[in-house]
Amino acid sequence: MKRTDPMKKILEFGGVAAGIILVAFGVAAIVLGIQGKNTVVTSLKEQQIVGTADMTPAAIKSEAAQAGLPKSIVLPTCDVAGLTINNGTRARCFADYMRIHAYESTGGVPYAKLPRYESPDGKGTNDLAKAVMKDGRPVDNTARAVWIDETALSTALNVSYMAQQLGNFGIVVGVALLLSGFGFVILAVGGALRAGGWLFARNAAKTTAKTTTPVSA
Repeated sequence: MKRTDPMKKILEFGGVAAGIILVAFGVAAIVLGIQGKNTVVTSLKEQQIVGTADMTPAAIKSEAAQAGLPKSIVLPTCDVAGLTINNGTRARCFADYMRIHAYESTGGVPYAKLPRYESPDGKGTNDLAKAVMKDGRPVDNTARAVWIDETALSTALNVSYMAQQLGNFGIVVGVALLLSGFGFVILAVGGALRAGGWLFARNAAKTTAKTTTPVSA
């Protein structure tokens, strides 16, 4: 009677156990990915954001030209005019239009080059002595404040897009883990199906052929 090799039995048990663990992790990754995406959708719907009429490629191109924005600024190519912002993709598009709106408010000047305070000539200044004063304090540059608000909101919307993509990534990874887990189990069980395997072990009786040697008289 053939006895199962202990090491082989351990490896087969290990293959099945690894497969089960991978399947469990795959299911968990898929569930977490779906939950993450649902959280993004729920949070965005709660804000009740709707794209404005100028959030089309043609409309924003016209606005940018009227505002005198430099051609080096990349304009959005997506369209969310009149659409409810209820997913990460639309949130990212909306944020891109907000970026252009911020540039329009500053005349195409980025935040790093904006003066901190208002000045009597309207150009702004970083010199406290030349700033417009109100109640004994310098008045902040309005365009700079608008840029800060726009950037803060657009960053939050971009984070929504990132969260949605991470959810998608989690689902893809979960599916890969599921397939890998099933593969491990199939390979382990397939090996066990062979004679001597632990799962469907069978005892194969071997008949030894006996050769009778003629005896000479």
